[in-house]
Amino acid sequence: MFAIVEIAGQQFKVESGQEIYVHRLAADEGASVSFDKILMTSNAIGTPTVPGSVKATVLEHLKGDKVIVFKKKRRKGYKVKNGHRQYFSKIKIDSIA
Repeated sequence: MFAIVEIAGQQFKVESGQEIYVHRLAADEGASVSFDKILMTSNAIGTPTVPGSVKATVLEHLKGDKVIVFKKKRRKGYKVKNGHRQYFSKIKIDSIA
């Protein structure tokens, strides 16, 4: 059974036992979290949501790969180079109810 659930403003297709990376959650490592905004399951389509919840466990918090942000205006002598690393949380889906 799968579900399409909204987590931290993004939609994910999840199954039981799956590990996914989402934007940083406010929960501690090892904590259990629940997501109530289920948009669709393999059995039902929400109008706008399906009743139920998806339970998950936060495995770890980490940072993604570095992204270089480079801005330049030609012939003006303007150059700016910045880097960015996004914060992520790795979660494991425990159950879909």
